[in-house]
Amino acid sequence: MTMIVNTQNFEEEVKKSPLPVVIDMYATWCGPCKMMAPVFDQLAKDMAGQYKFVKINIDEERDLAVQYNVSSIPTFLFLKDGKMVAKETGYMNKDALVSKITGHLG
Repeated sequence: MTMIVNTQNFEEEVKKSPLPVVIDMYATWCGPCKMMAPVFDQLAKDMAGQYKFVKINIDEERDLAVQYNVSSIPTFLFLKDGKMVAKETGYMNKDALVSKITGHLG
């Protein structure tokens, strides 16, 4: 299941997560972000228990977007043990995103 994260719950939900975390940095007005949403939600179901999937709206959470140097969207952040290990930008099909997740997070 995909969870919406903000600055208030970021530390608890992302930094302290026992699972590796995949973050979808998005905006509601972004066409490629809208195309990625069902793919991301499906992977959250398919890979539940292995990885945690969260979404961050960059318009509402500018500080997090700046902190992770997000300059275009969609951007996917891959965090393990609370630390970012990789960042990927742009639309990807399901297989490509799975490949990035497993490649970056094991």
